[in-house]
Amino acid sequence: KLVLTPALIGAVSLAGRRWGPGVSGWLVGFPLTSGPVAFFLALDHGVRFAAAAAVGSMTGAGAQAVFCVLYGRLARRGRWGWALVAGTLGFAAATVILQSADLSLAWLVPIVFATLPAALAFMPKDSQILAPAPLPRWDIPARMVVSTAIVLLLTGFATVLGPQLTGLLATYPLYGAILAGFAHHLEGPGPAIRVLRGLLLGLFAFAGFFLVLALSIERAGIARGFAAAIAAALVLQGGALWALRRESPA
Repeated sequence: KLVLTPALIGAVSLAGRRWGPGVSGWLVGFPLTSGPVAFFLALDHGVRFAAAAAVGSMTGAGAQAVFCVLYGRLARRGRWGWALVAGTLGFAAATVILQSADLSLAWLVPIVFATLPAALAFMPKDSQILAPAPLPRWDIPARMVVSTAIVLLLTGFATVLGPQLTGLLATYPLYGAILAGFAHHLEGPGPAIRVLRGLLLGLFAFAGFFLVLALSIERAGIARGFAAAIAAALVLQGGALWALRRESPA
């Protein structure tokens, strides 16, 4: 927990600095927090608990889409703080609704995978390319500390929260919020919107990862279940990268 999580977010942050805000958002579409959380839940609480948490995490992709749309729509109208609060409240409301609905997987899958293209349709576009602004030296270390703390808290309180709520809370777009907030504050709303559009494209792989994990981990075990989920995520993420490059050739 103390090595894997900060290593992942540190690597993604460096890659995002190299290739721009849209790619950084696409990269954090990978389940960098909730994936390790699911792995540690499987080790600590068993595969049945992890499978139920995976359903919650897959559902959380819909809540993340709400976050992206609300932040993106408000980004041009005010400061990053207000957009972040609005996106977080939207995520929380969607999480409560999805948690209380108690729908079966047969209903959740079409709802989640229909929400993502709808969110992309409502997101504003920004094609303006600006020179990247310098970021403070403590930026990446702070991301690593915060992400590790979130993983430790979620896995520590998992039995109190229950598997599905744990899975949902693990999907809060922490890295997307950090990337978009910094980009918005330092470079303006355009780069923040590109981060969030990249994140939305990456959420297809996110949802696919947890769908495959939920369906396979009890039958195949931890190693094979995660291997299948990672393979599915890589295929979907490849398609998302193609769409991202087509949307923004620059």
